[in-house]
Amino acid sequence: MPNHRTLAAFLHDLVVTSIAWLLAYALRFNFDVPADYGQQAWQALLWVVPTFAALFYLFGLYRGIWRFASLSDLQNLLAAVAVGALATGCLVVLFGIPLVPRSVLILHPMLLALLMGGSRFAYRSWKEHRLYGPAKMRGNPVLIVGAGEAADSLLREIHRSGQWYAVAILDDSPEKSGRRLRGLPIVSGLDNIDAVAKRLGAQHAIIAMPGAKPVQRRRATELAAAAGLTVLTVPSYDDLLSGRLSVSNIRKVELEDLLGRESVSLDDQGLRGLLAGRVVLVSGAGGSIGSELCRQIARFGPARLVLVDSSEFALYQIDEELGGAFPGLARRCWASDVRDAARVDEVFAAEQPAVIFHAAAYKHVPLMEDVNAWQAVRTNALGTLTMANAACQNGVDKFVLISTDKAVNPTNVMGATKRLAERLSLTVNAKSRTKIVTVRFGNVLGSNGSVIPKFREQIAKGGPITVTHPDIVRYFMTIPEAAQLVLQAGCMGQGGEIFVLDMGEPVKIFDLARDMVRLSGFGDDDIRIEFTGLRPGEKLYEELLADGETTLPTPHPKLRIARLSDALAAEEYAELVDWLSAGVRPSAEVKQGLRRFVPEYVSGPTA
Repeated sequence: MPNHRTLAAFLHDLVVTSIAWLLAYALRFNFDVPADYGQQAWQALLWVVPTFAALFYLFGLYRGIWRFASLSDLQNLLAAVAVGALATGCLVVLFGIPLVPRSVLILHPMLLALLMGGSRFAYRSWKEHRLYGPAKMRGNPVLIVGAGEAADSLLREIHRSGQWYAVAILDDSPEKSGRRLRGLPIVSGLDNIDAVAKRLGAQHAIIAMPGAKPVQRRRATELAAAAGLTVLTVPSYDDLLSGRLSVSNIRKVELEDLLGRESVSLDDQGLRGLLAGRVVLVSGAGGSIGSELCRQIARFGPARLVLVDSSEFALYQIDEELGGAFPGLARRCWASDVRDAARVDEVFAAEQPAVIFHAAAYKHVPLMEDVNAWQAVRTNALGTLTMANAACQNGVDKFVLISTDKAVNPTNVMGATKRLAERLSLTVNAKSRTKIVTVRFGNVLGSNGSVIPKFREQIAKGGPITVTHPDIVRYFMTIPEAAQLVLQAGCMGQGGEIFVLDMGEPVKIFDLARDMVRLSGFGDDDIRIEFTGLRPGEKLYEELLADGETTLPTPHPKLRIARLSDALAAEEYAELVDWLSAGVRPSAEVKQGLRRFVPEYVSGPTA
């Protein structure tokens, strides 16, 4: 049974249909309708109104809500009126109904569409003004950066919100200068954002440019932050296309937005062939990269996901998360140290994995440089050898080692141990059926031990932010992107390759710190940036390729192959295994041994 609002809308349309019909006669005769025509006009309402009423119902005009009247509602209305006009004309011709001028048959649908559509949008305008009109008195003035479709959607949403009200739109396009979008002026030139914000009293800016190039979004963000504005952004472009944009989705700009890393295109079919229905093991499953690998692998439906980590709490966390996100995923957790050969053999014998992603490692450069140097060797090199040997002995199809850019021309113990792990993997690959591949990449945003969480903590305390050197640069990528490219490399690898990920352009850590300060709502003078000097083993810049290595392209644009030129000889391999199997060694002896087995390793000046 229709509710009272639907009934009121239906009665309104019947009355409007009658008014439009009579008004069409009045216009036809310049408001001096002859008596016989006037009588016929009233009589015709007995069949005109029911005809249009039936069509209004058939075209679903009462399924929508007037307050949210949209273009689709208008299309349905016009279709119903058009069909009604044709039906009216046909009835007049078929039944020879007299005294119905042809001009009336043309004027009536035009007037009817105007009255019905106008009343709906007038009601919507009145309702929104009544509900949201006072928002300007209680909301925060905000500048919209970008004058495209995203801005149009955003303006429509924030108009309904009491949290914001837009005062101007800024865009670099000179063609849009001086024009208006939803009644707001478009100001050309983002360089004017400081002056516009001060003139209009805005303290916030929303970047509505999801389809723009990363460099454009970064420039807009930096200009807004430099103007002292709190910088926000709309959701991703995919969310906009799917209609999920709302005021509650507006969030602060993160560093990931400034990096502008493009989405990774994956070979889903190939990855399903590698992972679906197979037992997949991830070592270091509780770490930043390991846990993200688990999330990505779970999407491809492995027969079982085996989680290995020496940290009980980290293992518990990722297991709980996977249980909630993928309730049908079969998984098993093993608390295990990758250096423990007996325990590793027990895991492999019980699980019989087909694919292994080896992410377990020590990776913090200063911590591994001196008193922990031997532990770095045993975890990063011996642990990799233990896992790779177990993979070969148990018929594992593919083994993927996750390495680092610090393994290239290493100047620190951590990088040298990862380079040693690469050489060991290459040697084991040469004598086994297991396909062992290595993936090398730089820093990931927000990973455990990275500078991002440290900077956030320092900003929360009011500073200062500590940076080792004003010119230090690093490669960065997001954790999901790194994990996806690791999977892609694992799918493509045939054994013996080192895949180098496209890390984009290197980022100055000083610029990163300054961006974080500004994005947190502070000015350059509010939180100081102090330089503390390079730490032991730290380089000013990282490399992704060592001297003497060459790269080959792959079918994936973000992956290249670096081929090593110095595999371990049999005698050297045997000597290395004996060295790794020894007891505790002091750091000076560790570094001496690393220089012997990793020729390109040179201790940094501060080591």
